[in-house]
Amino acid sequence: MKTADILLQIKAIRLRPDEPFVWASGWRSPIYCDNRIILSHPEQRGSIRDLLVETLRRDYGDVEVVAGVATGAVAIGALVAEKMGLPFVYVRPEAKEHGRKNQVEGELENGKRTVVIEDLVSTGNSSLRAVSALREAGAQVLGMAAIFTYGFPQADRAFEVADCSLSALSDYEHLLRQAVSIGFVKEADLRLLESWRQAPAEWGGVPPHIPNE
Repeated sequence: MKTADILLQIKAIRLRPDEPFVWASGWRSPIYCDNRIILSHPEQRGSIRDLLVETLRRDYGDVEVVAGVATGAVAIGALVAEKMGLPFVYVRPEAKEHGRKNQVEGELENGKRTVVIEDLVSTGNSSLRAVSALREAGAQVLGMAAIFTYGFPQADRAFEVADCSLSALSDYEHLLRQAVSIGFVKEADLRLLESWRQAPAEWGGVPPHIPNE
């Protein structure tokens, strides 16, 4: 519950059921997670960094390179790499159209055991594009560690198809339980959040479609 408590404490989690957030995929959502806020809070930033370091050591063993997904996980990924004394690279959403035309920025040796750091996993599409780019660049991707995941079934399927494991510090169910326990979520809000979680693509009158996040 520690990560969920941190996210709620610093207001990285926002509820706005009367004026839903709109994601890049077009989905409407009564809840929004902005993990960039973590960077503005030194104590909490250090706690999240240390939890990610613990996760990498526990779940992935001998890591040689830490990779962050731009833009949200670049800073926290660099902090994790610094704490572990490891090289750091980051992955752009797409290759640059000028200069060296890199998508993976930094020095990445072929075959290095790499773990990807992500701030947030929703549908999983953008996260797995980063994994694909790293593999194409020669990395041996051991898996991904994320601060938070919504735990959507389509994301779980996408990670399985991509043969990429995902370790998350917190997920939607843990977050809701913690939010209820501290009074952050009212009973009416809880019902709304649970109904949205069951069918996020249809919630708020948005027709089902293939998301692009």
